[in-house]
Amino acid sequence: MNLHKLFTMQRALDQYIQSNKQVTEDVFIKKGLALLVELAELANETRCFKFWSEKGPSERSVILEEYVDSIHFILSLGIEKGYQDLPEWPSEIVEGDLTVLFIATNKSVLTFLEKPTKPHYEKVWILYGAIAEKLGFSSEDVLQAYIEKNETNYERQKNGY
Repeated sequence: MNLHKLFTMQRALDQYIQSNKQVTEDVFIKKGLALLVELAELANETRCFKFWSEKGPSERSVILEEYVDSIHFILSLGIEKGYQDLPEWPSEIVEGDLTVLFIATNKSVLTFLEKPTKPHYEKVWILYGAIAEKLGFSSEDVLQAYIEKNETNYERQKNGY
């Protein structure tokens, strides 16, 4: 998937929020924590780790919305560090079930927050892409859901969120 459009949209949203909320501090680490929280919310909706429960995962649309919530923060963190020139969503074959992928993604985010290099950033994308694949989300699914959530985020800002 080409990331140029997503980076452009996210940069505009970030600028709107920073201007609207008069953000002057460095919020890189706060965005990092937000990403970890969103990743945990996604895991919770999939229920992939809840071996003790018979209840199934949330509706696909709910899981997809949680998935793209994290995309906003992955993009934003890359913009913060100047990695918005990443042309394509990097991918590679990643083994493991969803639980393993969530743990690996969490670790990669923490590594990136500690050492924000481009290879560490790309690893976050690779693992996040592996989660999408396990969930059965296509590039088109992710793009459309991101666009819809981006619009929702503007509306929230306009309404005092």
